[in-house]
This record gives sequence, structure tokens and C-alpha cells, in this order.
Amino acid sequence: MNDTNVFLKAVDIHKSYSQGTGELEILRGISLEIKEGEALAILGSSGAGKSTLLQIMGTLDRPNKGELFCEGRDLLAMSDDELSRFRNAEMGFVFQFHHLLGEFTALENIMIPCRVAGEAPKAAREKALHLLEFMGLAERREHYPNQLSGGELQRVAIARALVRHPKILFADEPTGNLDSQTSGKIQELFFRLKEEMKLALVVVTHDLTFATKFPKVYRMKDGVWV
Repeated sequence: MNDTNVFLKAVDIHKSYSQGTGELEILRGISLEIKEGEALAILGSSGAGKSTLLQIMGTLDRPNKGELFCEGRDLLAMSDDELSRFRNAEMGFVFQFHHLLGEFTALENIMIPCRVAGEAPKAAREKALHLLEFMGLAERREHYPNQLSGGELQRVAIARALVRHPKILFADEPTGNLDSQTSGKIQELFFRLKEEMKLALVVVTHDLTFATKFPKVYRMKDGVWV
């Protein structure tokens, strides 16, 4: 694969799960190209297959059939350990629920990907502090997750996803658990981050209002584009 400016390319992705005596088809031949620095939304109702596609594109799951390339690399040919290192360096993830670790402070949660990658504590701390300041949370750095609001928790989760400066950020219903005012602020933050950090941004959502803010929207139903 040597398509100009294509960062990530999924080709004819199929995914199914065994269910009783049969198979439950989730994805039925999905193909998608994501260019460097591009922002797109994948819109669909619950059960459409959009979260499964995001997990496969983010190498968190493997398809039953299909191909997945990133900057010319065949991701499905990599071992699980190779993919883990690749994800940590190149990709960031934000989910509907923040998945912060309750025994660590906001600052420590953000540092985790750097520490997993073997970065020195001082360097990891500096990166995390910079992002906390960018997120407007510098004064909350020593607070634990149970001391933060929903919007603050999600901003910490976003900072954690970005601390290793990934080239692409995947977000799965990132505002689905927030009130409308907080949701709007987080949505604005995603676009600001995309521009300032030169990220590719892929957001999965069932929120039509959020999706239509993107320059490109894909609609999914029953595992296919519509």
C-alpha cells in the first residue's frame, strides 16, 4: 500500500462471533481510508458495528477476514506484542467511560502510557503536566478520579490518550456519558486538539449533531456503509 497521504487503510473487513450453532455477523466487508490529519465521524445506532470497526482499526481486535495497513505496514501480520508497542506509540484512544485508575492521581494516570513505554519518570511527568495545563486542569493534577467531575475525568482521559503524541486519535462515544453543556465543550476540545497536534481524528457516535460537525461522515447500519 503506497496511497499518497493515506495513514490508515482497512480493506474488506469482516467480523463475526460464534452464537449458539451459528455466527453473528458484525462487519460485512467494510473498507475505509483515513488520510494524515483527517477528521471523520462514523455515525450509527447501537449495534451497527461502528465500535467493532474502531477496535479493529485501532488493533484492539482482529478481523475474521480483511486487511489493515498503516503507513504501508501490514498490521495484521504483526504479533500481539508488536501491535501493543505500535499502539502505544502511534495511536490514542478515548472511550465513553474514562477508564482511569482510581488509585492514581490525574497526573499519574496521564503518565501511564509513557511509563509503559519505558520513558524516564521526569520526562513523563513533564509531558503530563504540559497536557494538564493545556486541558485547564493544572490545579487538579493531584486529585484522584473520585474527586473530579465527569468533564474533568474525560479531559484527563484525553490527555492520557495524547501523552505520547500519537498520529491518530480514536474516540468511541466520547461524550455519550456527559450532560449537553459539558458534551459541547469536549467536542470543541477534540477539534482544537486535532488542529494543534496535527492528528487524524476518528470519532464513533450515535449523536447526529456531533457527527455533522465533521467534514466527513460515514453512516453505518448492520455492519455495512449506507
